[in-house]
Amino acid sequence: MTGTPLVVLDACVLATFSLCDTLLRLAELPRLFEPKWSEEIIRETTRTLELKLGWPNSLTAQLEKELHAHFSEAWISGYESLIPRMTNDEKDRHVAAAAVHGEAAIIVTLNLRHFKPEHLAPWGVLAQHPQSFLSELFRQDQALVIAKLDHQAADRGRSLSQLLDILKGTVPDFVALVSAAISR
Repeated sequence: MTGTPLVVLDACVLATFSLCDTLLRLAELPRLFEPKWSEEIIRETTRTLELKLGWPNSLTAQLEKELHAHFSEAWISGYESLIPRMTNDEKDRHVAAAAVHGEAAIIVTLNLRHFKPEHLAPWGVLAQHPQSFLSELFRQDQALVIAKLDHQAADRGRSLSQLLDILKGTVPDFVALVSAAISR
């Protein structure tokens, strides 16, 4: 990857808090990618956080407010007419349509089975698991990724090691890369 690619973050990634925090920090200046999402993706994220993870409405409203404040350019709209043309899993066609309309080359998702290559390739879009995506970013700029992880850990009152232990549950290969680099 070169430059700052446009990347749609799927709801399943945004609803995984430490992973979401890591990704959004890597999207802050100096950014390694430009995040994208739609109102529908954010509504799906909110539903997951409230109904499955028990977040109060006040907290999800605050999250959405922060996303608007810090990533105002991330919101994709006007993609709805593309949804019927998408051939990936019906429940996630809105995500693929948003990616195509927003000219994002990558969808970062934990749910790769809903975004098979044969359905996305005609549109020039690739679905990646967050650990593959994060590993690529790490290979691109190790020092910046480690600095941002250090800052994230400090902001959360944790050591880098503690943060990596939390992330290990979702992105173990990425954590292994970072751990190997910092132990040198």
